[in-house]
Amino acid sequence: MLPLGPDLPHTHPRPVHWLATAAALAAVVAGAAVLQPSDAKATTDTSTASAPGAGAPVVKAPDPTAADYPVDCGPAKPDVTDRASGDLDGDGRPETVAVVRCHSETGTPPSGMYVLAQPDGKNSEGGHGSGTAGKGSGSGPARPRIVATFLDPKEGMSIKDFALRGTKVSATLLGYSSEQVARCCPDLQREVNWQWKDGKFVLKALPVPGSV
Repeated sequence: MLPLGPDLPHTHPRPVHWLATAAALAAVVAGAAVLQPSDAKATTDTSTASAPGAGAPVVKAPDPTAADYPVDCGPAKPDVTDRASGDLDGDGRPETVAVVRCHSETGTPPSGMYVLAQPDGKNSEGGHGSGTAGKGSGSGPARPRIVATFLDPKEGMSIKDFALRGTKVSATLLGYSSEQVARCCPDLQREVNWQWKDGKFVLKALPVPGSV
């Protein structure tokens, strides 16, 4: 697969967010902001309504295709490449985790990963504090709110092995050791997961295979 051409927006040079070796990455991932997805420990408002009791209507998980993502893909909407839904914070209302990226026939544009909640207002079942949401058109339903950002496309990473098991979101982040590495072929990777703990989503990077 050919690398993306320089005229495409997401191929513009940006700071390298990965260190050159897996060993160095393992040593600093816990404390280095450049190695953590933006807002990796994003918090949401914990002053939530109580979980629905028995007989309460079932709350639908947010539709990731209806959300307005802070991703610049020009006139096109970003593609939702993966999704999973579950009650991540234990408030009785499901959230949706969406993986998105700009559409491209060549190369691999960087991915974003966002946690969505139902919109505020009368169409919302409540639960979370304010987040980013697009405005619905006319009298149509409001769009889901973005309440946490696990990975910002500006980090220049892509994602594989995305999964939601219980309340734990896991993925393998793929990155590049330098700007000279073709955007089709990331040469660094790190397994990570996110889980709600003490009122916030916490990022955990798994040990690099072979490390002490």
